[in-house]
Amino acid sequence: MQPLKIGILNVMHDKPETNARFTNVLTHSGRPVALHFYYPTTHYPGGVPADVSRILAPLDLTAAAEMDGFIITGAPIERFAFDDVTYIAEARALMDVLAAHRVSQLYLCWGGMAALDHFYGIRKHMLPHKLFGVYRQRILAPSSLLQGLPEGFYAAHARYAEMDRAQIEADPRLRLEATTTDGALFLAGNRQARQTFMFAHLEYGQKGLLHEYQREIAAHPDRFYRKPEHYFTDPARMSGPQFKWEETQHIFFDQWLARVADEQREKEISL
Repeated sequence: MQPLKIGILNVMHDKPETNARFTNVLTHSGRPVALHFYYPTTHYPGGVPADVSRILAPLDLTAAAEMDGFIITGAPIERFAFDDVTYIAEARALMDVLAAHRVSQLYLCWGGMAALDHFYGIRKHMLPHKLFGVYRQRILAPSSLLQGLPEGFYAAHARYAEMDRAQIEADPRLRLEATTTDGALFLAGNRQARQTFMFAHLEYGQKGLLHEYQREIAAHPDRFYRKPEHYFTDPARMSGPQFKWEETQHIFFDQWLARVADEQREKEISL
């Protein structure tokens, strides 16, 4: 079995940890994969930091077109307008290449927001406060990516913004497949275009939400930050983080790789 070639544009703040997370979740099934991690070249006009160039390659659109699947990660920049992001033109060019070459696409959190804006003109709005914690999800439409998960399965969410749900539901090209039980976005897609938009951080390990909270506090100790909800065994002491979304993580990424393999076979047959 030939390994699936999966490209990953890593625009997270903690790039080594993000590489490790995606390596972990994408090798869990045992399916052979060849992972290619990239950085956006336009993000570093003054030169690429050594710790970035050591673990990520510069984004290559020609190579991206030859991937079986491609992931654009989240990034802690959802409070910025898309056009204010330094590498947005490069990210949009990547999206166009992936779509044109019918590469299976997975857009995560901010990546999902940017892709919905680019392809469908879906509007982004700020939330009253950060959606941060572990929440139960409601399945709205059948999806192979959720096959085997029970109603009310868990997912870890961490974001300050949301895309317009009404616009998504009104677009016949898109299907909203799952939300939190309170209606926050979890999963949407366009199967014909081989596009999946997932707004939770399923790639996070057990301490992922804790580390995100600690990073924000360390960066701005003078500000108030919400603690992750429904996460700690002892919320008052912020101890005992629970990995409630572990099953969701395994099933989602294993099933996504299976979908990539199926779509790649379809593409080969059609050539």
